[in-house]
Amino acid sequence: MTHRWRIAPVLIPLLLGPGPAVSQAAPPAATEQAAPPAAASQATPAPAAPDAAPGAPVAAPAPAPAAAGLPHDLSPWSMFLNADIVVKAVMVGLLAASVATWTIWLAKTMQLFGAKRRALRGLRALAGADSLVAVTRSGGLGGGPVAALVAAAADEVSRSGALPSDGVKERAALSLGRIEARGARAMTQGTGVLATVGSVAPFVGLFGTVWGIMNSFVGISQAHTSNLAVVAPGIAEALLATAVGLVAAIPAVVIFNGFARATAGYKALLGDASAEVMRHLSRDLDRRPSLRQQAAE
Repeated sequence: MTHRWRIAPVLIPLLLGPGPAVSQAAPPAATEQAAPPAAASQATPAPAAPDAAPGAPVAAPAPAPAAAGLPHDLSPWSMFLNADIVVKAVMVGLLAASVATWTIWLAKTMQLFGAKRRALRGLRALAGADSLVAVTRSGGLGGGPVAALVAAAADEVSRSGALPSDGVKERAALSLGRIEARGARAMTQGTGVLATVGSVAPFVGLFGTVWGIMNSFVGISQAHTSNLAVVAPGIAEALLATAVGLVAAIPAVVIFNGFARATAGYKALLGDASAEVMRHLSRDLDRRPSLRQQAAE
């Protein structure tokens, strides 16, 4: 029995030897056959890399063809040339209004400066004289409304003759008031254009902007795209009309307000001159006998 148990461990492997050997060798073969698919699964994404790589970094320059449609020069002059005909007409009209504004400013400034200088000189001559006749003979009045005030007062005195003084003063005051009004009206002529430009120009520019934006949206619908490169030039050209409207309106409003203040100051000078003429007239009427002698001479 002892020998049998000793021989059994040797015979059993011999009898069953091929089975376990194959079963033990099978796993390596399986692993060898399984390895290629694993390697293939790892190597499969490698070809996808060239396709995926252009997707992220290389796609960035994609807007380049759309950007090529943008005009290279977006200056105001270029936008004006590329604008719609209606927008061009609006901008040309606004530029003409701006030119008219500055022309009126130059002309009225020179006119107002000369009128104020003559009024101040006549006022000084009235303040230093003793009577209307003395002021007329001195020749210090020059021309302008102040000289007209003195001439109107002297003419009323000569026409009234020996009529009561109160009536002479009343009629002279009416004549002087009309001369003041004419002088002030001469200074305000042309300033109505400034008021019109200042109030209307922004709305005209807004009309050009609305028209240009409408055309931009029509172009977007026809191009079947909402790319900013397609939309931006048209909107910029449309907004240029509003900018031109503001350029025409703001100086017009400022100049109009400046002329309004300057005209009020000029009217005050004429009022002072008129008061000075009435003062001399009242004094001359109290000295009527001597006035008649001077008028006879």
